[in-house]
Amino acid sequence: MELVQALDTAWQRGWLPYDIRESVSRSLHEAHISLVVDAIALSCSPHAASTVHPRWQRQLDEIGASVWWEGPLLEAWAARHIETEEFANRVAARLVWFLKRLPVLPRLLPLPGDALTLAVRAGLDPKVLNRVRALLAKAESTSFPEEAEALSGKAQELMNRYALERAMLGADLPALATSRRMWLEKSYFKEKSQLVHVVARSFRSRAIGAADLGFMTLVGDEVDLDGVELLSTSLLVQATRAMVAVGGQAAKGSHARSRAFRKSFLIAFAARIGERLRALAETAEDADERLLPVLANRKQAVDTLFNEMFTRTKTVSVTVSSAAGWGAGRAAANVADLGPGRKTVTSG
Repeated sequence: MELVQALDTAWQRGWLPYDIRESVSRSLHEAHISLVVDAIALSCSPHAASTVHPRWQRQLDEIGASVWWEGPLLEAWAARHIETEEFANRVAARLVWFLKRLPVLPRLLPLPGDALTLAVRAGLDPKVLNRVRALLAKAESTSFPEEAEALSGKAQELMNRYALERAMLGADLPALATSRRMWLEKSYFKEKSQLVHVVARSFRSRAIGAADLGFMTLVGDEVDLDGVELLSTSLLVQATRAMVAVGGQAAKGSHARSRAFRKSFLIAFAARIGERLRALAETAEDADERLLPVLANRKQAVDTLFNEMFTRTKTVSVTVSSAAGWGAGRAAANVADLGPGRKTVTSG
């Protein structure tokens, strides 16, 4: 099947299941999304579970890619969606055209069917992960700034303390860096990516943006990258909510609803969050001198992998053209301030 062949080529070119689904959803229509998810399931189905990287499998689960049909895919897909086979063939042809034009990306994971020769280390403990998600969900939903601040602070500290404790327990193991992609909304991508950058730095990781495609590539330890994704996603929600709230209180056509204001708001929010997170991270890491050589080895592993993946990088500048937006963004970041650290981490 030509569509499956196009997907197999995309895997060779560095794309992952979630990347494909996200890219298709941003450029094509619902029918294309539905069919490409089924085609992804068909592409990966011949491979034994033992040869599929856990993160690859999690992406398949996340996008709902599973073989639910018998016989030819296009016939089954057309019947399920009450469409003609001619329509299904047109959708498939459009997907093939789209997939063949995807650029080459750095390879992040071994392909299904390849031997998993590299060590696969676990991320955040599931119980800790559930606690963090619950805290951040409450922080995003509350209408009380002080409560959002306290909840975000607890989540950040829980993740960072767990990561540092894991680093100590694995001090005798070689430092191992990994990479993943984080997709952002394309509106205000450059400004939002600044927030991901500062959060990545606070978790001893690195981030680089691909604005034309809409994602950030993160490089770091598995546990640290869990923290980067979770906290970045939550803070982006909080920043956007605060930015929209300021505009909602202003008259139609006012400066508070302009692009200049919103760009400056997001840049200021990221800068202030970065200041707070750096202070917290330095305090936590300085608490135990035994961490210093462990973290130094980890930094070297992260830098080495980053430089191998990205031999040519470009620094992008951002411009603040609204003093009002800058002030409002810093004020919002102060509200999302992260509090003092906890002594120990538990998953209960």
